[in-house]
Amino acid sequence: MRAFTYERATTPEAAAGATLAEGAKFIAGGTNLLDLMKLDIERPSHLVDISRLDLKGITETEDGGLRVGALVTNTDLASDPRVKAGYGVLSRAIVAGASGQIRNKATTGGNLLQRARCSYFYDTNLPCNKREPGSGCAALTGLSRPLAVIGTSDACIAQHPSDMAVAMRVLDARVNTLQADGTERALALDDFYRLPGDTPHLETTLEAGELITGVTLPAPVGGTHVYRKVRDRASYAFALVSVAAIVNGRESRFAFGGVAPRPWRVEEAETAGAAAGPDARARAVINAAFADARPTEQNAFKVPLLRRTLTAVLEQASGEEK
Repeated sequence: MRAFTYERATTPEAAAGATLAEGAKFIAGGTNLLDLMKLDIERPSHLVDISRLDLKGITETEDGGLRVGALVTNTDLASDPRVKAGYGVLSRAIVAGASGQIRNKATTGGNLLQRARCSYFYDTNLPCNKREPGSGCAALTGLSRPLAVIGTSDACIAQHPSDMAVAMRVLDARVNTLQADGTERALALDDFYRLPGDTPHLETTLEAGELITGVTLPAPVGGTHVYRKVRDRASYAFALVSVAAIVNGRESRFAFGGVAPRPWRVEEAETAGAAAGPDARARAVINAAFADARPTEQNAFKVPLLRRTLTAVLEQASGEEK
């Protein structure tokens, strides 16, 4: 690990802007950043500790939703009675990720910002445009089985690793931020995350010094909430594919994980086959949502696996509604 300087922020306003200097980063739970520093992938010259800021509450909004502070731990968010009652898909998605020990430390803001788990990103002996811009992408000709099938580019095919973010996408959550000049923003997840294009090292639209202060969840929409994750082993593994669903007839919503550089949702596809049975409906939704997929030979199985997973989700929801 390289040498760095350290300071502890006392207010969000003081924190915002404290990382304006090149090489400075925020740290809270540190469950991803510290690992990457030890591997010499992240090389911050200065760390701004935000872990003691007053961003740890979950409060109700005027329209019946919830405002989740950026420093709320994954454990506290998943176990909150209001989340379990009105946002079951979020609670289930969080519990499906990592281990209990990590969820006790990992924060809401940090979960959204966790970096790719592509093996080539983690191997500093191999080229990776996300780690070293312009060096190339070893995954394009390497082992691509766990990687993305849609939203990719010739510069990067890494998938986004978060379970929580997939559930937040299906819930239409917005990311609240504070910029260095005091401006506040509320970003939809599709506006928060960048697709790789020619600049895969730029993963979000956050500007220098901009601090995530929380996430706003709209009022609950009802329906049956399901999160289903398919992985190579039963625990402590990232998704090969995942489905976050709120099943409520033609108003159903579906978001997908493990298959794109950000949580993948295509609202126009959600009504496809709405009057059909689970298998036919799942086939119609996946065909529409993944029409532009460009998988590799090694991960082409993900598209039919998604269809089968969505079929199981719809069957589960149908059974719970009876």
